Amino acid sequence: MTRKPRHLSPEERALWDRVAERTTPLHPTRPELPEALDPSARPKTPPKPPLKRFKVGQAVTATTPPHDLSPSIEDDVAKSPVAMDKKRFGKMKKGKLTPEARIDLHGLTLAQAHPALVRFVLESVADGRRLVLVITGKGKARESTGPIPERLGVLRHQVPHWLNLPPLSSHVLQITESHLKHGGRGAYYVYLRRAR
Repeated sequence: MTRKPRHLSPEERALWDRVAERTTPLHPTRPELPEALDPSARPKTPPKPPLKRFKVGQAVTATTPPHDLSPSIEDDVAKSPVAMDKKRFGKMKKGKLTPEARIDLHGLTLAQAHPALVRFVLESVADGRRLVLVITGKGKARESTGPIPERLGVLRHQVPHWLNLPPLSSHVLQITESHLKHGGRGAYYVYLRRAR
């Protein structure tokens, strides 16, 4: 609860002026405060426009944009350019290529999943694998109690970022959502570069 500012009465103002006349300023070269401290001298804020009439049962038109300003992870991964052979990419998206290895990150925390993913990808590169499957799960729907919206599936959103950061980014050629038979939205195909 905010308090309204208390203004000096005429008697209090006269008393203050008498006290101020008898004092010597600490910094005589500093300019004095303007008289704008007086509440009557302050600029007035423009009045707010009146609210439109509203009837009970009337349809409301949404005037605010949606709160989710960043693109979904599906859009972000889907919009990434194809860096591998387009024919092979098409087969991979249709689920016709079989992953050579897989890692399941279900039930792991972010702190546990990140080192496990790094170890898995680096071992896959060392073993000469090209296509691996990273299973993240779709995430559990839970009730949001706060004002900030929470994304569904923390690992599903974090894994593409980890794969695009060092030390994995130099080994990863392509990331895309897996086909339904390999997990659909709950898993990613990770196509690795050839070991040099």
